[in-house]
Amino acid sequence: MERVDFWYDPYCPWAWITSRWMLEVETVRDVETHFHVMSLAVLNEDRDLPEQYIEFMARAWAAVRVAIAAEQRHGKDVHRALYTGLGTAIHLEKLEGDACIVRALDLAGLEHDLLAAASDPSFDEAVRASHLEGMNPVGMDVGTPVIRIGETSIFGPVITPAPKGEAAGVLYDGVKMVCQTPGFYELKRSRTDGPIFA
Repeated sequence: MERVDFWYDPYCPWAWITSRWMLEVETVRDVETHFHVMSLAVLNEDRDLPEQYIEFMARAWAAVRVAIAAEQRHGKDVHRALYTGLGTAIHLEKLEGDACIVRALDLAGLEHDLLAAASDPSFDEAVRASHLEGMNPVGMDVGTPVIRIGETSIFGPVITPAPKGEAAGVLYDGVKMVCQTPGFYELKRSRTDGPIFA
């Protein structure tokens, strides 16, 4: 079983789509995805950002704190179900605030008292540690998702919509191939479509 590590911020729609691709890859390749928290709020600290994005970053702390609290209580495997719950609540159901997190906890079968972590900065050190574990190997000039295949970490892939069936496997094979290529750094083109969650 090949291990892929995946760092996500629950509010990033591109990470959500890529995560659904990785779950599809698991159905056609001998791969297991392990999810970890990164934080767009941490990544963008001390950067000159538009006011609207600064407000968004303040809200983004809540979900990653709850994810870390759930990890501390239930272990790292909790991220798979909780991230699915958070992504569903945020990106598909368009919920906000406490209602979003309560819905995610319900979908993941987790205790509602984890909601208290949303406003508790005592979890921030653990958020930062998880964030740095994912970001240090790729650098701070990228965002989420970050995946690690073998010894190589990369930003992306950024895709929309998530490929299904063997198409998901073929994309994974290509991503794995570039990860195994010494000195490979970047492929990129401009986005012409917004996130497609179907």
